[in-house]
Amino acid sequence: MKSRDSIFIKRYHFPCGELMLGSYGEKLCLCRWVDCKNQRLIDYRLQRMLSARFVEKGTNDVIELARQQLNDYFWNKSREFNVPLLFIGTDFQKNVWNELLMIPYGTTVSYGDIAQRLGDPESARAVANACALNAINIIVPCHRIIGINGNLKGYSGGVERKTYLLDMEGSNIH
Repeated sequence: MKSRDSIFIKRYHFPCGELMLGSYGEKLCLCRWVDCKNQRLIDYRLQRMLSARFVEKGTNDVIELARQQLNDYFWNKSREFNVPLLFIGTDFQKNVWNELLMIPYGTTVSYGDIAQRLGDPESARAVANACALNAINIIVPCHRIIGINGNLKGYSGGVERKTYLLDMEGSNIH
């Protein structure tokens, strides 16, 4: 099987749950909670848009790099990621996900803030939808997005995980 026909995936357990890591070519395209709400939509989108299918195999350099960087994140050894990423989605979704990468560790912003940054203050709901379909959780930190009133809003991995991640990062949001 050619690598361009395949999204190589592997599961790893981390302190607040199990993540599915996936690579296509030399880039990470998937880092989602195994039990996330939108797993079928995310998986279908990746496979359809890449014309590839999931293949469970040992591991590869990209998946190992992501695993190591996630371990470092969870054990407070590092606050940054530099694994090469591949965003699969609409242009709007990619713009949202790139904005999420700009949110510093331990900081939160609202969906409306992201909409403002994108130049479309009326698109907060669309921003929320793009966050819900983020295929690269934690590394693309949609857990740092909160409601305009400071409330913790939905997170595809569950509000409990969102709270865990924000607490771990030292955010004072509850």
